[in-house]
Amino acid sequence: MAKIIDSAKLDNISIEYRRGILEIINFARRGHIGSAFSIMEIIRVLYDDVLCVKPDNPFWEDRDRFILSKGHGCLALYVVLAAKQFFPKKELYTFCESESILGGHPDYGKVPGIEASTGSLGHGLSVGVGIALGGKIDKKNYRTFILLGDGECNEGSVWEAAMTISKHKLNRLFVIVDYNKMQCYSKTSEVLELEPFGDKWRSFGFVVLEVDGHDVEALRKVFRKATQNYDEPKVIICHTTKGKGVSLLENDPSWHHKSRIPDELMQKLFAELKLLS
Repeated sequence: MAKIIDSAKLDNISIEYRRGILEIINFARRGHIGSAFSIMEIIRVLYDDVLCVKPDNPFWEDRDRFILSKGHGCLALYVVLAAKQFFPKKELYTFCESESILGGHPDYGKVPGIEASTGSLGHGLSVGVGIALGGKIDKKNYRTFILLGDGECNEGSVWEAAMTISKHKLNRLFVIVDYNKMQCYSKTSEVLELEPFGDKWRSFGFVVLEVDGHDVEALRKVFRKATQNYDEPKVIICHTTKGKGVSLLENDPSWHHKSRIPDELMQKLFAELKLLS
């Protein structure tokens, strides 16, 4: 059975980031809200406490690399990249306009801080393998972090990449899974059961760490533990709630992606976030 964790209460920073996502949605009236809310704390902790990057020099040779393999969750990444000054915040309000750098999935070469164009699920881990392998060959010390969706782990390419990671001992590569147990139209257990999920990764030679993916302090601790040594490849399974923070969104697959959202519904979403503050 999947591990169940009582998720932590959101703090004010997490609420503000979600409000930022809703402001983008309010402008564009489209986007993958549920997926972005699911990964918000993971992205936040990575950029606050884990990744060694330089917003004013996004192609710095020795930077850590982060790949959002589940590219449809990009709104969470966009609000954090803007907060960290990779690009001006005003760009957020051009989301999905024809001339915008910010599309419905992240584009390498357009958005500062994006390491790979993703959205075709199952590719991000393989791209990360190439980056990590190149770093190992060149004797670089940068680390590579890849965030997968749980539904994405239905893809055979994920497990081919996992085998390659073990074979080549790519121990400076870290796999993160957003385990919200929901896919675009139903529960992962109904679409294609992943359990025993941790045991699958162990069988591929990974150390498995599990955490409440909305608990900022717990995430900080698990990332510290994961990066203490580079003896074995590691996967961090983050137990999350799709749409976390707004009851109208939580665990409702119809919110995987929404378009043409009416004013009255947007007002309800904003109002519920305000109550959390």
